[in-house]
Amino acid sequence: MKNIPDRTDTNSTDSPDRVRGSICSEAGPSNRKFLKSSLWSGFLVSAFSVFDTHSESKVPQKKNKETSTGNHSWTATVKRVMNGGSMRRIQERVLGYKTNISTSVSDIWLLGVCYKICLEDPSQEPVHSSGYATFSEDFSSRILMTYRKGFVSIGDSKYTSDVNWGCMLRSSQMLVAQALLVHRLGRHWRKPLHQPYDQDYIEILHMFGDSEDSLFSIHNLLKAGESYALAPGSWVGPYAMCRSWETLARCKIEKNEPEDKLFPLAIYIVSGDEDGERGGAPVLCIEDASRVCSEFSRNQVDWSPLLLLVPLVLGLDKVNPRYLPLLAATFTFPQSLGILGGRPGASTYLIGVQDEKVFYLDPHEVQQTVNISKHNLEADTSSYHCNAIRQIPLESIDPSLAIGFYCRDKDDFDDFCSRASELATESNGAPLFTITEARSPKSSSTSRTPEADSFDAVNDTEGSAQDDWQLL
Repeated sequence: MKNIPDRTDTNSTDSPDRVRGSICSEAGPSNRKFLKSSLWSGFLVSAFSVFDTHSESKVPQKKNKETSTGNHSWTATVKRVMNGGSMRRIQERVLGYKTNISTSVSDIWLLGVCYKICLEDPSQEPVHSSGYATFSEDFSSRILMTYRKGFVSIGDSKYTSDVNWGCMLRSSQMLVAQALLVHRLGRHWRKPLHQPYDQDYIEILHMFGDSEDSLFSIHNLLKAGESYALAPGSWVGPYAMCRSWETLARCKIEKNEPEDKLFPLAIYIVSGDEDGERGGAPVLCIEDASRVCSEFSRNQVDWSPLLLLVPLVLGLDKVNPRYLPLLAATFTFPQSLGILGGRPGASTYLIGVQDEKVFYLDPHEVQQTVNISKHNLEADTSSYHCNAIRQIPLESIDPSLAIGFYCRDKDDFDDFCSRASELATESNGAPLFTITEARSPKSSSTSRTPEADSFDAVNDTEGSAQDDWQLL
């Protein structure tokens, strides 16, 4: 990747055994309309569920055992094909993706950690290098949140699945889960190869279960975001998503004693003079951040662990090219939590960069609901991780996005402010956001044009998708 300063150069050696994945690199920007992609996606998701329905249906009593066994065998075979790698590749191609293996030897930045791809001989493939192996282990240790089906209905609705509308919710869960991993286990934590697992790791997964009993469930997020138009069956944009997390954290903190630490992080939304909804250069005010930390601890300490969320709109139909190097540079910050972004109408969690492509975790896979007990250290957590490494061109991401950062203490926050200020200085007058010691008197902000949040859509009936968009 070009013009990104080497701030951190760390290759983890926590485990001698490395998990290897494969790179799936998407094609560049396409002229296809989102409607076509949405319809094909819905068709393919439905195709997968057809066999679940068939396998659960009752066999007429008049059919003999041999026929029943044959039907079951046929169904199982087709299900394996539909859920296998071949069908996934077909699905990716239908939706406009291109599958190949990365041949780049450029450095990879993954959430603040740099992996150097050094080849032992010219004939070696980059994916077989030790640097790529350590990167792959790091990637597969990040927590994956996807569509789920079969959970308890959300509130008074009949929704028992978030398929086709919950991708932004799931992407935001992944970002917050990463913040909690770093807070409780450190950035260089890797998922153990064998059980029993770390207590902290299991407790984090428990927080994101799909029921009201889990602190950060989709149920509780939707309830917290009601004032920002969050509702079952509706798509939502990055700004509303960030504010919903802020509301959820505030509610949980107010209901519990400080020592309970149900939510161990203060949340600060970096916004502009007009609160950042539509235009205005976002401003991180150090005085405001300090106040947020003080309120979080109920004035018991001067500073608290801090989750920074920066919702941005960086263009109309696509990201203005001037912002691309700046977005890529944020992955080099040790405080990086990645980006809530993706293609229009299809949110993903962007976590790393190499050259002009970003690595991401994709929530658009439908899995059965799994609620992990916080005391079960032998739990099966495989559905919360992914070994398939995918890339997308940075220039093709939606201009509505949100960047996340985690600052453990005041020194870490000061380091972040130094790096962000340096990045703003190098932006040629178009920074992602700026840093100020104190908020200036209210003034007009015209640095960006108000834009529609392209992840936002009107309410949808369960099992269908519409392509009308709304402004929050």
